Amino acid sequence: MEKVDINDVEVSRFILGSNPFSAISHQSAEASKRMAHYYTTARIKEVLFEAEGVGVNTIIARGDRHVLRLLMEYWDEGGKLQWFAQTCPDVGPPEVVVKRAIDLGAKGCFVHGGYMDHLLAHDRLGEIPEVLGRIKEAGMVCGVAGHIPDVFRWAEENAEADFYMCSHYNPIPRVESPKYAQIAAEQYLERDREAMTEVIRGLKRPVIHYKIMAAGRNEPAEAFGYTARAMRENDAVCVGVYTEGKPGMVEENVRLLEEALTGAKS
Repeated sequence: MEKVDINDVEVSRFILGSNPFSAISHQSAEASKRMAHYYTTARIKEVLFEAEGVGVNTIIARGDRHVLRLLMEYWDEGGKLQWFAQTCPDVGPPEVVVKRAIDLGAKGCFVHGGYMDHLLAHDRLGEIPEVLGRIKEAGMVCGVAGHIPDVFRWAEENAEADFYMCSHYNPIPRVESPKYAQIAAEQYLERDREAMTEVIRGLKRPVIHYKIMAAGRNEPAEAFGYTARAMRENDAVCVGVYTEGKPGMVEENVRLLEEALTGAKS
């Protein structure tokens, strides 16, 4: 698999996401509950090793206690995926997860997209450079995520990030709270995807594209095709998988990405 370089950290162009592992479906409370029952630690580790086998070298996952225990077991059993840690507002302020990422040996750490959206809404993004500085001082690559293009317009001028996590969609507002709340009224609008990918074209840092599938609402070949056309030379894509009834999904997604990238170059 092709690799990209994020400030001297080699990252596979397909990155394994983890929302399904954390029972975050972005579909319904019932779907999230099914994920929670299905994704035992043993099943998650099977997917991680499957990803390794098809050339993936990176997982993006929350810095909560569930993920910390999971990764510890996986690495103790010989796992090789490197971890980019995501801060999570329900755990605490970003500094809490930054410390956990340091302690567990993460290669990268970034500020949660909902948190960035929330700070943008309240004119508090000035808090972020200090957080990124702590990540850099620990020897990790640092980044910010977001669902709103203005997050990255701000970051280009005010943040020394190594990479950006750009969501193709903005499913729920984060004005009242940065935390994710499972609701039925999420929106995945084509105009949001077009607005974000237009902004990505002008960004200076590598971008990791995410939510490209609209949480299972988009047809995979279309989503990878669109994303491949929007990806620059040093961009990657992060996709989670829900393998109940669909074994081999990681391998299939990697194949779809590689085919789409080949098609985008022709």
